[in-house]
Amino acid sequence: MNFETILNGIPDYAKDIKLNFSSMINNHAGLTDSQFAGAVLVAAIATKNGVLTKYVHQAVLTQLADNEFNAVHAAAAIMGMTNIYYRFTDLVADTSYSTMAAGLRMNILRDPGVDKIDFEMWSLVASVIGGCHKCVSSHEQQLIKHEVAKETVQLLAKIAAVINSLSCIQIIEVSK
Repeated sequence: MNFETILNGIPDYAKDIKLNFSSMINNHAGLTDSQFAGAVLVAAIATKNGVLTKYVHQAVLTQLADNEFNAVHAAAAIMGMTNIYYRFTDLVADTSYSTMAAGLRMNILRDPGVDKIDFEMWSLVASVIGGCHKCVSSHEQQLIKHEVAKETVQLLAKIAAVINSLSCIQIIEVSK
C-alpha cells in the first residue's frame, strides 16, 4: 500500500491526524493488509469526500482484488441506506417503527462475494461514520461472535475516526 501521497499532503495543522494515520499504516495488527486497505477505502467512501476517496483508491489499488473492491463499495452503499433507515428508527420517539419490517432489499448481506468477517469489518467502519447506533452494535456483535478481538474492533473504529478527520482536511498536492 502506498499512502505516501496522502501522508505527504497533510498540512502541518493536522500533524496529529498524520501521525495517527501513519501509525495505523505501519501497525494494523489484527487486520490483514487487505482488511486494512478495505477499511480505509470504505471509510473514505463513507465520508463522501470524492478527492479523499480518489487518493485512497489509488493507494490501495494493488492491495485489493476485484471482488474485494466490489465488496468495499457494496458495504459503503448498503450501509449508506441502512445507517439512515435504522438511525431514523432509533431517533424517532414512536418505538413502533422499530417493530415494522424495513421492507428494504439487503441481499448483499447474505453473499457479499468475500469472507463474511471482512464484509462485517467494512460495514462496521461505514456504520461508525454513518453514526447509526443499531448498525454499529449489530456489526460489532457479529465480529465479537466470530472471535474478532476487541482491540481489532477498536482499531476499525479508530480507522473510521482518522479517515473521517482526513475528509475535513484539504490534502495538498505534493509534486514528486
